[in-house]
Amino acid sequence: QVQLVESGGGLVQAGGSLRLSCAASGRTFSIYKMAWFRQAPGKEREFVARFNWSGGNTYYADSVKGRFTISRDNAKNTVYLQMNSLKPEDTAVYYCAGDARATTIGYDYWGRGTQVTVSS
Repeated sequence: QVQLVESGGGLVQAGGSLRLSCAASGRTFSIYKMAWFRQAPGKEREFVARFNWSGGNTYYADSVKGRFTISRDNAKNTVYLQMNSLKPEDTAVYYCAGDARATTIGYDYWGRGTQVTVSS
């Protein structure tokens, strides 16, 4: 099993920045891919960004491309989401997700989420 714990959410004005963190513990050696998702009130959860734990390309939703950056610190088993130029429509609960399968979709491990609120 892998445990994921998000932190770093909060209230920020439009145009501001936040950095979310996701600390992974447990069988982290089994992780193949990590991602961030978000869910706004009344909406379905949506993909934000992902990468393969061993390296390689990163992938972003069109809505955040150029503003958000996903990265990791292998020594700390931590994944980050740097969010710049935040917009009110970025307001959501942000979730960290991980999975051991070498596929592009499907995540078995989820954190509890961290709230991000962007005021206009």
